Amino acid sequence: MLHLIPARLHRAAMPFGYILWSAYIRIVRPQVASVSVFIEDDEGRVLLVRQSYGTKAWTMPAGGTKRAEDPELAIRREVLEELGCELHALELLSQAEETVFGAPHDAWIFRARAASEPRPDRREVVEVRWFALDDLPDNVTGVARQRMALLEQG
Repeated sequence: MLHLIPARLHRAAMPFGYILWSAYIRIVRPQVASVSVFIEDDEGRVLLVRQSYGTKAWTMPAGGTKRAEDPELAIRREVLEELGCELHALELLSQAEETVFGAPHDAWIFRARAASEPRPDRREVVEVRWFALDDLPDNVTGVARQRMALLEQG
């Protein structure tokens, strides 16, 4: 249904929606779950994205899971929706219990390869770029930086 909204309008509404979502999480503190993925290329670079909401710093592709949704299916759905590509060689790196905005949070972190060149949807994701792990931009989110250690271990 959201695809019926013009991308420019959708992108403009995202920061407001993010504020509402984060306020809901802070107040209600429901159990939430998310998935994220390090997409790597043949040169060992990782794909980072900039979103139209939140800090707008570089981060890894990610998204929320639907109720009782399999995490592997969730990350495949999110990447297809936001980057327009399918994933190959999907591998679970870690499952962690965290806290987000004071709410309990289950996080599944994957690594994979893209089946085609990722392209931002221009709604949630406004920019994508490949980075070498030893040449990351300064403005990478703290969560993404912490999780990069998983790539070295995996």
